[in-house]
Amino acid sequence: MSKEKSILIVEDEKHLAVGIKYNLEAEGYDVTTVVDGPAALKYINKLGNSLNLVILDIMLPGMSGYTICETIRDTGNEVPVLMLSARTLPEDRARGFDVGANQYLTKPFELEELLSRVKNLLKHQQRNANRLHASKSTVQEIQFGHAHINFQTQEAVINEKKVRLTHQEFKLMRYFVENEGRIIPRAELLESIWGLPGHISTRAPDQFIRRLRKIFEENPSNPKHFITVRDSGYRFTQQLESPT
Repeated sequence: MSKEKSILIVEDEKHLAVGIKYNLEAEGYDVTTVVDGPAALKYINKLGNSLNLVILDIMLPGMSGYTICETIRDTGNEVPVLMLSARTLPEDRARGFDVGANQYLTKPFELEELLSRVKNLLKHQQRNANRLHASKSTVQEIQFGHAHINFQTQEAVINEKKVRLTHQEFKLMRYFVENEGRIIPRAELLESIWGLPGHISTRAPDQFIRRLRKIFEENPSNPKHFITVRDSGYRFTQQLESPT
């Protein structure tokens, strides 16, 4: 690689952490390992934007991977996060995405899949950095229907009452706003929001859009802002509109 990428592994199983570190270093990455949340957050704060990826176990002593990831996102840090877990239930995966994880990999896993996901997330991070650098302006807030959203402060208000959105919901909402009126394929959402290959089979985009409808639509079963375009994707509009 032309430039060494910095990766942090947060894993308390020493043999697993050592094995992952060894194989990532063989691929040319700069890898650091820590065993708990406080050490992870200290290291992340130290490196700031120079950290390129976090590989994060969920079951950790003292502070769960969910809490670590949520803390990272609450500071505005967009570093890609790949969660590792022996938990395979849909609600565990959904919670990981809720707190801002980009990908979720269940244990045990194949080394080839881990390496593939790492490469994919690093490419995703670079594309996002290039897109933000090329963008002349970024939407800071929006008002539609009875809702007002401030993306800078991550606050949402509906009918003058604050509502709580997860980091990932804010991220998806902002992407819709920045692409208002355009049909966005599911594959694009997977790549741009979750850092997943577009062909991956997951219901994450659909689940998140259902939640946005439940929060912002007067009648979620008959959405006027978050429109499904059959066989094509989704489209967001500030104006009231009947579904296609």
